[in-house]
Amino acid sequence: MIEVERLSKTYQMGEQKVSALDGVDFTIEKGEFVAIMGPSGSGKSTLMNLLGCLDLPSSGIYRLENLDIQDLKPNQLAEVRNRSIGFVFQSFNLLPRATALENTELPLLYGRVAKSAEIAFQALERVGLAHRAKHRPTELSGGERQRVAIARALVNSPAIILADEPTGNLDSTTGKEILNLFLELNQEGVTVILVTHELEVAQQTKRIIQMRDGKIINDTMNGVLSC
Repeated sequence: MIEVERLSKTYQMGEQKVSALDGVDFTIEKGEFVAIMGPSGSGKSTLMNLLGCLDLPSSGIYRLENLDIQDLKPNQLAEVRNRSIGFVFQSFNLLPRATALENTELPLLYGRVAKSAEIAFQALERVGLAHRAKHRPTELSGGERQRVAIARALVNSPAIILADEPTGNLDSTTGKEILNLFLELNQEGVTVILVTHELEVAQQTKRIIQMRDGKIINDTMNGVLSC
């Protein structure tokens, strides 16, 4: 599903070039549950932006479902994001004046999908939140807001879900509930890539890609690191 070869990203900071990602290689198969882990400055956020088609690499190859992403134009990238990638963020990124249903429906409206409200409601049902469909974010708990964000990520049946620190703003109990939801979705066949700096969170996944200084320093199955 995902093929990454010698992927690099360099930023120009004044007269100096800064390498945020330095020639990484890996593949992710359909149905995997992967954690990308590392401290601040390790390159994991840069890698997530590239995998999510929010940015293009300076060099290297990124193939998503056999499509060469690095060759795409901005409008084509936007198409791929809407069709193939579901995003879940630490800060939820919900529209405050929209209901849970309306927030979930947004990707479908952008894609001009028929029966969008019906499909969005089914996505809310899938995450156990159909009974809160008419509530706005301020009327929901942190865990419920994250479930809405997950429903929104799922609504287009994307190839992958990218989750950036999805438990970072939640208490430990609610965080475990959200991780269990990702696990359930993965068991249903959804490919999940979770970015985190917390080992305890990463160990709930089936594979850990550990980063430091823009490089992959470890890639371990079964959520057990062996440095």
